[in-house]
Amino acid sequence: MSGRSARILIPLAVATAALMSVPAHSQWDSYERMTAESLKSALARTAGAPAQLTGKNFSNLDLQGVDFRGANLSSSVFNGAKLMHAKLDHTNLTVSFFEHADLSEASLAGAMMFSVQLAGANAHHANLSGARLIGDLRRIDLSSANLTRVNAAADMKNQSMGLMNTRMVNAKAAGADFSNSDFSRADFSFSDLSGARMHGTQLVRADLSGTTLAGADLTEANLRDAQIVDTDFSKANLTGADFTGATFRGARGLDTAIKTGARGLP
Repeated sequence: MSGRSARILIPLAVATAALMSVPAHSQWDSYERMTAESLKSALARTAGAPAQLTGKNFSNLDLQGVDFRGANLSSSVFNGAKLMHAKLDHTNLTVSFFEHADLSEASLAGAMMFSVQLAGANAHHANLSGARLIGDLRRIDLSSANLTRVNAAADMKNQSMGLMNTRMVNAKAAGADFSNSDFSRADFSFSDLSGARMHGTQLVRADLSGTTLAGADLTEANLRDAQIVDTDFSKANLTGADFTGATFRGARGLDTAIKTGARGLP
């Protein structure tokens, strides 16, 4: 078995360990490096069948508007790539890396984004509706992004590497739409969710410490057992939201929020 084939067959738990600490650039050297031209040629040759492009290195390439729809891009590296307006709907991005990539206005609807690395990425106005999302989203920009019907709940079955959850720490998601999604046990600490729409969103045991939710719509959201420490709810809509069992400490702006039918508030 070749070294590249062996790498692609690494068990998910082992690949996840690599995700926890971002490898140095030299560690991508063994990945097959592709140019934008060779990638587009490979996509054209698939003639409508899903492209198999696992374990490739697309770092820093200009891939604006490229149509990857349905492709298997698992275990690939897109660090620093320009993917504005790219079509990544229903792609397999399991254990792939997008550090500091530009995904603004890209479409990732229905994508499999399990154990994905998006730290520092720009996903402004991106469409992630219906995606399966677990990974590192620290410092990501999701301003005005579509995250409706996203399954970003913690993986409670695979515990060999500890709890795998979505980490959206220090993120920008002002005006994003998280409606009808599941972000249970997600870490939103110190993120800007001002004006976000979270209608019916599952936020069970989510960490909202230091998070700004000013003007956000949390109508019918489920925040049972959530961590709410120094969280800003100024002028938020909490109509029908469930805070039962949540830990409140230093929450701000609740006096200006709409609280009709809300349960579990201090």
